Amino acid sequence: MIKHIVIWTLHNPADAPRMKALLESCRNVVPGILALEAGIRTDGLEANADVVLYSAFESKEVLDAYQDHPDHMAVKGQVKPLCSSRTVVDYEA
Repeated sequence: MIKHIVIWTLHNPADAPRMKALLESCRNVVPGILALEAGIRTDGLEANADVVLYSAFESKEVLDAYQDHPDHMAVKGQVKPLCSSRTVVDYEA
């Protein structure tokens, strides 16, 4: 299993709900996505970023198929202009 974690800081934190919906629209783009959850910072809780994506894939091949899928690429094109920074970690679990 490969876990894919991405954390973003946005130019405008008010865009977080829109970004969360865009990310979650990728939940079923390819077979083999085991989990996909987007979260936005909660007022009153510690956070130094605005949006996080937690996802898990059956294999690296499934992650690669997700990364290259046209639906994911379209979402990526809408998300990128909203962001001032992005951090990602992929790891085997």
